[in-house]
Amino acid sequence: MARPQKKKWSHEVTENSDALDLENGVFKSQDPKTIADSLKHSAEASDRRKSSPFRSAMSMLNFYINRAGSHLSKRQRETLEAAKDELRKDFGREPK
Repeated sequence: MARPQKKKWSHEVTENSDALDLENGVFKSQDPKTIADSLKHSAEASDRRKSSPFRSAMSMLNFYINRAGSHLSKRQRETLEAAKDELRKDFGREPK
């Protein structure tokens, strides 16, 4: 008898983060600015986050990149990395 496939804990965190209510499919966008703007909005709107909006948004973005790992295409990884710079700009911080 085959075991039912369980969702990974990382999928659960992304879907039901205790700190941010993410827009559905936010990480699938091909536009770094759209991703950054959505994360910024989610972080600023949340009253459950434990740190600053910038740190919460950046943490969620890094979490997604790290958990997706080798399953990300080169193009999508580049888009998400560019979203980090856009997020820094949105919060008035210098991009790396």
